[in-house]
Amino acid sequence: MTVVKPKDLLNVALQALEDGKAVDVKFIDVRKLTSVADYMVIATGRSSRQVKALADHVADAARAVGNKPIGIEGEQASEWVLVDLGDVIVHTMQAEAREFYQLEKLWTPLPRTRQTKIAAD
Repeated sequence: MTVVKPKDLLNVALQALEDGKAVDVKFIDVRKLTSVADYMVIATGRSSRQVKALADHVADAARAVGNKPIGIEGEQASEWVLVDLGDVIVHTMQAEAREFYQLEKLWTPLPRTRQTKIAAD
C-alpha cells in the first residue's frame, strides 16, 4: 500500500472536487484542534445527485493514488456525504445543510482572548 502524505491527499481531494464542479470549496487545517485528521474539506453540490457524485469522485481519486477511504457516510440521502480518507475528511453538502451545520465555524479556531479570573462566590 502506498503511503500518501496528508498534503498530497488534500490536493487529490481538492482536484477531484474541482473536476466535479463543486461550489465554494474550502479546507481547514485542523492539526492543532484534533487528532482525528489533519484537514477538513467542505464543498457544496447543487443537488443530492451532485453531492453523491462529488463524494464518489473524491473516493475514486483517493483510491487511484493508493489511499482507500476508511468510510463513506450519508450516501443514501445525499444531503451531506462524508468521505473519511484518514488524514483528510471531506464533506460534500447541499447548500441548505452546509448553512445549517456551519462546519467552517465549528472547526475554525476562535481568536485568543485575554483570560480573566472569575471570583468565587
